[in-house]
Amino acid sequence: MSRRVRRKVAKKGKEKLLLPSYPELILDENDADFPHSILPINLAANSAAPTSPIGVAVDWTTLPDDTVIQLFALLNYRDRASLSSSCRTWRNLGSTPCLWESLDLRAHRCDASSAVSLSSRCSNLRRVRFLGADSADAIIYLKAKGLREISGEYCRKMTDATLSVIAARHEMLECLQLGPDFCERISSDAIRAVAICCPKLRRLRLSGVREIDSDSINALAKNCVNLCDIGFMDCLKVDETALGNMGSLRFLSVAGTSNLKWGLVSHLWSKLPNLVGLDVSRTDISPTAVSRMMLSCQSLKVLCALNCTNVEEDANFVTSSHGNKGKLLLSLLSDIFKGVGSLFVDNSMKGRNVFLDWRDTEKKDQKWDDIMTWLEWVLSYSLLRIAESNPPGLDNFWVSQGATLLLSLMQSSQEDVQERAATGLATFVVIDDENTSIDGQRAEAVMRGGGVQLLLHLASSWREGLQAESAKAIANLSVNANVAKAVADEGGITILANLAKSMNRLVAEEAAGGLWNLSVGEEHKGAIAEAGGVKALVDLIFKWSTGGDGVLERAAGALANLAADDKCSMEVAVAGGVHALVMLARNCKFEGVQEQAARALANLAAHGDSNSNNSAVGQEAGALEALVQLTHSPHEGVRQESAGALWNLSFDDRNRESIAAAGGVEALVALAQSCSNASPGLQERAAGALWGLSVSEANSIAIGREGGVAPLIALARSEAEILTTAVFQDVHETAAGALWNLAFNPGNALRIVEEGGVPALVHLCSSSVSKMARFMAALALAYMFDGRIGEVALTGTSSEGVSKCVSLDGARRMALKHIEAKLVILDAGVEVVEVQRRAMSIIGEYEKANECLPSEMSKAAPVCQSWRALAMGSSGDREGDAMAATCITTRGFGDSENAEALAVRNALQILIEAGLKRVELETNNISVLSYLQQQK
Repeated sequence: MSRRVRRKVAKKGKEKLLLPSYPELILDENDADFPHSILPINLAANSAAPTSPIGVAVDWTTLPDDTVIQLFALLNYRDRASLSSSCRTWRNLGSTPCLWESLDLRAHRCDASSAVSLSSRCSNLRRVRFLGADSADAIIYLKAKGLREISGEYCRKMTDATLSVIAARHEMLECLQLGPDFCERISSDAIRAVAICCPKLRRLRLSGVREIDSDSINALAKNCVNLCDIGFMDCLKVDETALGNMGSLRFLSVAGTSNLKWGLVSHLWSKLPNLVGLDVSRTDISPTAVSRMMLSCQSLKVLCALNCTNVEEDANFVTSSHGNKGKLLLSLLSDIFKGVGSLFVDNSMKGRNVFLDWRDTEKKDQKWDDIMTWLEWVLSYSLLRIAESNPPGLDNFWVSQGATLLLSLMQSSQEDVQERAATGLATFVVIDDENTSIDGQRAEAVMRGGGVQLLLHLASSWREGLQAESAKAIANLSVNANVAKAVADEGGITILANLAKSMNRLVAEEAAGGLWNLSVGEEHKGAIAEAGGVKALVDLIFKWSTGGDGVLERAAGALANLAADDKCSMEVAVAGGVHALVMLARNCKFEGVQEQAARALANLAAHGDSNSNNSAVGQEAGALEALVQLTHSPHEGVRQESAGALWNLSFDDRNRESIAAAGGVEALVALAQSCSNASPGLQERAAGALWGLSVSEANSIAIGREGGVAPLIALARSEAEILTTAVFQDVHETAAGALWNLAFNPGNALRIVEEGGVPALVHLCSSSVSKMARFMAALALAYMFDGRIGEVALTGTSSEGVSKCVSLDGARRMALKHIEAKLVILDAGVEVVEVQRRAMSIIGEYEKANECLPSEMSKAAPVCQSWRALAMGSSGDREGDAMAATCITTRGFGDSENAEALAVRNALQILIEAGLKRVELETNNISVLSYLQQQK
């Protein structure tokens, strides 16, 4: 895999982890990314920290107080507290009340001890955002009795007890928001406690509560007389009758909530005297109920019904409802910008983007400001949910106005709206999580709307939540090559490389994901390296070595893509990438990290001819043992990439022997035996790794002894209809290559015959679409019948004490019968003798030679070998495809070097006869050159 996108909630047991828009966090007390104490700030790594011009030293103690306070305001709470400890002056400035009116605890784990350490600064705290149930428990230790607004995410494990205690300790609370992930453990009891303890409550928004009964809603109506904004989204059941008693309500959202009785709803809610905005998106509301609400509710201005199937099935109904007595019906079929603009009398507010016009207007109207603020919130929520579910038939909506809507909402003054819109932008382009594919039209609609520049601008913001969501959107959009180019052209690579250095794990994780997808393009690899991306990615692995599976997978995936480039692979090694990736392969238990670490090591080892990374990986302590162990993984992707790494590493002589010593032969034979029904990629790598190991005679013997012949034959054996396609072409080539190497050993040659390998190889010779597979199969057959196999058959079988009934003469005849003479027409138009005929003619040569031998000589194998030699030569074109081969038997040669020279001469003769004028000869045998010179 080379890239990854994120959209839906990951399920346990999936082979590929795609973190969702709002993933369920598993917070472990040992997680390194949620430490219990305040950590020292690293100014050099913080993008918000100022830098001095031309390296001039800055005396920080001489800065004006207001400048220092502005710097403090750009830091998260942990860095702010750490910086305050540097000196007495900064301690006093760091405690300035205006710095602690708002507190975002989402970036790091905040438990009770951390909250206690912050409590002395929180006397003026008015707004807090938290993440996860543990942080929710810690809020009471902040001792912020004047808290006005609490907003929580990842509240799936938050309980009634926690919410009740929070409400009891903060009676001044005016706004409570929990979501958009589901609050599965919150019940009506906790809502009733909130109503009793927080009489000043004005806004209550909860997502995914199972049931909200009449008692809890009536308690809100009785005690919270100023409650004007309620959102009960994605709930299983809400008492609609009790909601009809909420006379103070101005805005109500029941988006995604099921089991509502719409006849009763339209009758009761239409009587709410102050209801201005109603959101029923993603429900089964009927057109009749919509019409009744629009006609009967005098105060209603906006009814939002996005993705309501019953309503949108009737396009005429949606169209006829526009402008109904100054009221607005919003659906996916309507022009949302035009519709919202129609609410305003001012013509200047009826432009293409009414939300931007409204924000820029100098004359503000509180009534319309409230409506627009609420509209931004409900639209961002519903668009995100619609993008997550990705219902069919919405392509036109997303391209024509959905992308523009999200881009507009990303410029909202509401932080949570901005972040949800960015997440929606990252989500709506994804059409297939597993295959990492996005909708090109949607992605380019974002690009046309200026989305790339906007996202990069927001990613450069000092707000870490916005950094993370913007980087996520950039990562997903960059799967599209055109968007990736635009990101690079706008300086996005440098921005992402800097974000990857963030101390906030979520920011670093999304930035690494962006670099992962951008690094797919060959044209971007060098730019990532120049921007410091390689070093940043390697450092991420060391920084989050435990407790950060998401960031580790993305960092390793990006390094794997970069390592495929020769120059970048050297930078990965210089930055400590070999050690970091081996550490992941050895210690990490998450399959996504294991797969990408193994892939990165495979790519590093693929440059054995141009750099020393192959040997460096092999010499790294525990590397080969870890890769061998990963071949036993239950996850196919991990097995495939680890086998691929061992294949590449086996090209180095020392690595080849070390892999065998680490149990690689046994592991790879077992892998080959188990992958008959696996993907072609895994089959190819398993056979390829055995091919690489079998270059060594000792390993070749060990592979045969461990039972490696049979699975290789199985991989080489396929049905005729499969052989005529290229699906298994690489599998055939590697399996035939491995069998060729094994056939050098006469014992293995006999095993190939015993296991039925001759028909499989003959079939490859005659039917494979791969020239290389045909060539390898022919060579394997040639070596099998060079005479040595008969000697093994005379002295004993290949099996240890277990003999199989085989007929060598019958096998030879089978090969001769099925290999027919052919001509190969090269691209240059030159006709040469077909590879198989030349290679397989050795079978007939040896049969004739055996007929000429005296009977007593034929039984004396050593004497026969001393005067009869096999000479083989082959040639290929510039692409490496086989062109011709020759195999002959010659009397009187006991010298293997002379036999090799003779084979080369015969191969050259074939090429000369074919009319080739230029031939390049490669040999490591000086005797070959000497012999050829003597035989001119």
